[in-house]
Amino acid sequence: MEDQDAELLRALQDEHGDALYAHAVRLSGGDRQRAEDLVQETLLRAWRNPESLDLERGTVRSWLFTTARNLAIDAWRRRSVRVGEVVTDMIPEPPPSADEADRAVEAWTVAEALGRLSETHREVLVECFYQGRSVAETAALLGVPAGTVKSRTHYALRSLRMVLDEMGVTG
Repeated sequence: MEDQDAELLRALQDEHGDALYAHAVRLSGGDRQRAEDLVQETLLRAWRNPESLDLERGTVRSWLFTTARNLAIDAWRRRSVRVGEVVTDMIPEPPPSADEADRAVEAWTVAEALGRLSETHREVLVECFYQGRSVAETAALLGVPAGTVKSRTHYALRSLRMVLDEMGVTG
């Protein structure tokens, strides 16, 4: 980091840090850790995009507050679509093991169902679920945007569910 960049961050923190933190605490419902993360990410964005702090576009504080608000909304949206996290001190009991014959039949059934899907649906499911790749990794591998991978995964799972229903498999 250059001296000028460090000076910019220091000046932003000195002038707006307390107010930005208080705003972030309100946005995060009192969660101080999330508020600190919001402030850090907001200042990082300001550092990466110093041209956005141009006074002709508005005050620096309004830009920082708006950016923090947008980051809080994005984080809320990400959390709202994910399954809740379960925290426990106990290690969960392993599920009862199915015998090898049942697992083999399940594997064949799923393989047959996957074979009935379109190639684009099949490849996104194979990469994300069987190869364990992230959305970003799958997007890079397939040469499509991450949003496309997400929508294909959604529709592929719907199609797979319909194929399994047609095959008489109940969930």
